[in-house]
Amino acid sequence: MGGGSSKPTEPSNFTEIHRRVMPVQQMVRVMEQERKPKILDKPWRDVKWDESTKTKLMKFLKEYKPPVDSVPRARILLIGLVGAGKSSFFNSINSVFRGNMTSQAEAGDMGTSLSLKYRTYKVKASRGGKPMAFLLCDTMGLEATEDGGVRTEDIVSVLKGYVPDKYQFDPTQAMDTDVCQTGIELPLKDRIHCVVYVIDATKLAIMPQGMKTKVDEIRKETKFNEVPLMVLLTKVDKACPLVEKDLKNVYRSGYIKELIDKVHQSLGIPVLNVLPVKNYSHELDLNDTCDILLLTAMQKMLNFADNCFDNWEEDTE
Repeated sequence: MGGGSSKPTEPSNFTEIHRRVMPVQQMVRVMEQERKPKILDKPWRDVKWDESTKTKLMKFLKEYKPPVDSVPRARILLIGLVGAGKSSFFNSINSVFRGNMTSQAEAGDMGTSLSLKYRTYKVKASRGGKPMAFLLCDTMGLEATEDGGVRTEDIVSVLKGYVPDKYQFDPTQAMDTDVCQTGIELPLKDRIHCVVYVIDATKLAIMPQGMKTKVDEIRKETKFNEVPLMVLLTKVDKACPLVEKDLKNVYRSGYIKELIDKVHQSLGIPVLNVLPVKNYSHELDLNDTCDILLLTAMQKMLNFADNCFDNWEEDTE
């Protein structure tokens, strides 16, 4: 009789396993459905993807001048994780104005930062042309660990204009205050006028807590020093297959919109201050759609820098 009582056991166990597995299968299907990119009926930002838009943006940047006479060039500081695309953004902007691919700043996806020095880069209006009225300032990459990447104290020194071009960062200790004479308040022309936090769109979901803490510290410092902070969301084509298929879908991608909302929620940075871009990495030729995204981001950086100048003028009145 014991053998007869064992027969129901298999179906019972099978049913129990079946009940356990089914919710997991359903969950996977739901997650796959959620990850499936969606094209929105209307773009959430309006952009005209034509040559006239690119021409207008280039004209704006070529003619831009800081509204304060004592400042010859707006200084834009690029910060971000190793491999996020800081140096690549400068190379991409430089390429647009030269009319061909350039790689003046060393860029790559190494595990540790390729930019060990603080560099200030001028962008010429054309090949052999005059430098435009802004500088793109590149730093050593941020890292989640306390003794890795550029230190928050060094970022503060850069904000205040104490760090000279080609200064070699040391992740283990902050810049010597005797070297940078931090007791002296430097003029506005030497200070940073806009900070841009560069984020790899494909890695936003796995940002370490230590990195969020560092970014929050930097955000507090930029606010205290009245320097605008914006976010550059790079590699949007790799984050969303619909954008990879056609870059013009960037503002119709529900997934990219969700990523920007996540930046807003996790870092406390307004949605208006988050710009998606695709840097040039492997291409041989320029692309107008890519150029428009890059130039739009550069234009917004200068608009935010003007806010810094407005704050300074109000404080000195």
